Amino acid sequence: MELNAIKTSYARWAPVYDNTFGAITNVGRRASVDYINTQDAETVLEVGVGTGLALPNYRPDLAVTGIDFSEDMLAKAQAKVDKFGLKQVRALTQMDARMLDFPDASFDVVAAMHIISVVPEPERVMTEMARVCKPGGQVVITNHFARETGLLARIERLTAPCANLLGWHSDFDISTVLKEPDLSVIEQRPLPPMGMMTFLALRKSDG
Repeated sequence: MELNAIKTSYARWAPVYDNTFGAITNVGRRASVDYINTQDAETVLEVGVGTGLALPNYRPDLAVTGIDFSEDMLAKAQAKVDKFGLKQVRALTQMDARMLDFPDASFDVVAAMHIISVVPEPERVMTEMARVCKPGGQVVITNHFARETGLLARIERLTAPCANLLGWHSDFDISTVLKEPDLSVIEQRPLPPMGMMTFLALRKSDG
């Protein structure tokens, strides 16, 4: 998606996101955070933190940093941090995921929930996520990926031209996130409803 389209789309969706797309994608968000909470990790970067729906669910001993391109979304996320006193959230920052302003190997876990099919240049975003992940750390992704066959696959192809209006790519191929040479899949599973979302855990090589 184009950057201006993303800004416009998420400014439009921010006021109602929690009760619309946020509700639909909650299963994937919880699956990601529940997984992260079981890992031997101290620092987490959530790329595309949005309105902060996942933030209350992180372990209280984690140090969570959230970034998002949309200032409207970040304002909603900061309101949740303030309302619920989320001490595990160390920073919420406006940032372009294609150019993460963090040193190499900064985080034990880097998470991206329902955003990798939204960002422009997703391959570049994946490279940045791998860069800031520590060797041996994990990149955790939940997203909708295109089906190859069936009725839903046809619907995805039909709605693909509406990406800028919808705010996401319905025909996004999983191979896009599996090209990064430093990352290897350690877990992949479909999520309800109807396996529409996929959970992915990738480990960064030690070398």
